[in-house]
Parts: sequence; C-alpha cells; structure tokens
Amino acid sequence: MKVGEIAPREMYLPVVQQRAERIDEKIAGNEKVSFGETLSEFVGNVNDLQKVSGERTEQFIKGEPVDIHDVMIAAEEAKTSFALLMELRNKALDMYREVIRIQV
Repeated sequence: MKVGEIAPREMYLPVVQQRAERIDEKIAGNEKVSFGETLSEFVGNVNDLQKVSGERTEQFIKGEPVDIHDVMIAAEEAKTSFALLMELRNKALDMYREVIRIQV
C-alpha cells in the first residue's frame, strides 16, 4: 500500500526557507527583486506573525479550543522574527553612521 504525502513538501519547511525559495524563483525567472521590496515584504511578514500570535493568545485567554503549544510556537515565531528585524535595523544604522564618518 502506497501512502501519498498529506501536504506539499513546502508546507513543512521553515517560513524563512519558503520565502527564500520564492525569491530564488523570482531571480531565476529574471524578475528584478529590489532591496526595498524584499525589506517591505519582510516587515509585512513580521507584522503578520505578530497578528497571528496576538490572535492565538487572545483565543487561549478567552478559553476557545486552541492548543497551548500552538500559542507558544506562534509567540516564539513572532518574537524571533521581530528580533531579526531589529538586528537588521541596528546593522543598517551602524552602516549609515560609518558612511557619515567617511571623510571626503
């Protein structure tokens, strides 16, 4: 008896890897991917993760049927993605300060 896959392979990959593969597909298709578009997509995804985390937490507090591990996973995903966004911002500010210090 052969059992088929329940969902596509991409569903089991981490969210970051799924996004990276989509960007690779755009590059392979000769679509121009600007830094601004990539950054704005990342900020939007961080916002979406924050919203999902808030919704799951709210559902749990209200006593709706939601698993505690789903709540914790959503909260950790949101926390980690926000921390990465803050590190990117800090590095960008550091680079900007270095450029400002360059004497012409």
